[in-house]
Amino acid sequence: MIEINGQVYGLGDPLGIAVLAAAGIGLLVLILLIMTVRATGRSARLAEPLAMQMGQLGQRVQALSDGQQQLAGGLTHVAEAQSASQTNMLQLMEKRLAHVQQQMTENLQGSARNTAQSLGELQQRLKTIDKAQENITKLSGDVLSLQDILSNKQTRGAFGEIQLRDIVTKALPSDSFTWQATLSNGRRADCLIHLPNPPGPIVIDSKFPLEAYEALRRAETQEQLTRAAQFLRQTVRTHIKAISEKYLIEGETADGALMFLPSEAVYAELHANFPELVREGFDKRVWIVSPTTCMATLNTMRAILKDARMREQAGAIRRELSMLFADVERLGTRVENLDRHFGQAAKDISEIKISADKAGRRARRLDNFDFEELAPESESAVVPLERPKG
Repeated sequence: MIEINGQVYGLGDPLGIAVLAAAGIGLLVLILLIMTVRATGRSARLAEPLAMQMGQLGQRVQALSDGQQQLAGGLTHVAEAQSASQTNMLQLMEKRLAHVQQQMTENLQGSARNTAQSLGELQQRLKTIDKAQENITKLSGDVLSLQDILSNKQTRGAFGEIQLRDIVTKALPSDSFTWQATLSNGRRADCLIHLPNPPGPIVIDSKFPLEAYEALRRAETQEQLTRAAQFLRQTVRTHIKAISEKYLIEGETADGALMFLPSEAVYAELHANFPELVREGFDKRVWIVSPTTCMATLNTMRAILKDARMREQAGAIRRELSMLFADVERLGTRVENLDRHFGQAAKDISEIKISADKAGRRARRLDNFDFEELAPESESAVVPLERPKG
């Protein structure tokens, strides 16, 4: 970069090159002057031609100075034009920057709105997650409570009875079963279904061999598995024997009873890996049922109860029809009697009407008679009255 009179010119600019050239010429002239001054001492004869050359050179330098001034004026004009161009360019850039800034502002505002909306949705989802977490925590507490319930035999039995009560009350009419029914042998059944004969009242007893089943599930070695399986067989056999001995009473209950297992897993385990226990239950007329199969069995019992009640109602309807038929026969007899009475009354009215007509004709004839012209009746026409014999 070259600075002349406060104006800066670039090396690649034509004006800059011209300025460099002028500067070079000036430098060259200065060198020549120095050389000329030195040469004056050498040769006096050369002074005059050198003075002439110096005059010519001064004229050339003056011409160069004039050209430099013109060049400086041109450079000033170019600088002014370049300044105006730069001003216009700056204005255009300012407009474009303002437009870009406006677009960026709008984009930022839109992004802010989208971000706020996304944050709102995220907050809602977090609330949903918090609620689900609360439900999970509550469910975990319920599971722990259920584990506490199932860990105790008495509460476990109550749990099975509650589940059985829920199934029975949903499947059967309220007057078709009795809870904790006492039998003639003094035994108390969990539920007694009042079925008609046959088959007769049937007992449902709730049993839950959870300890044996959990031991079977926790078994890791073959020895533990064998002991747990033997424990489960012994427990189920004890339940089957107790139900068979307590709740099968000839002439009072049906010849079979139901053992309710309030666990589909235990029921499936028995049928899958202990079929001999199911067969032993069949032999002792104790049918093992789960919540699902118990509901199906109770639906069948409901159909039996409905059929028995329909038969009872059919007998009552038959009796009512017999009585209605007798009433209709009596009504027919009475209608016949009334018809005879009506016929006799009609006959009497007809005879009365005939008599009235005759009496009317006689009265008209009497009204036309002339009594003076009537001849006296003969004495033979008089009928003497006799005294009654006393």
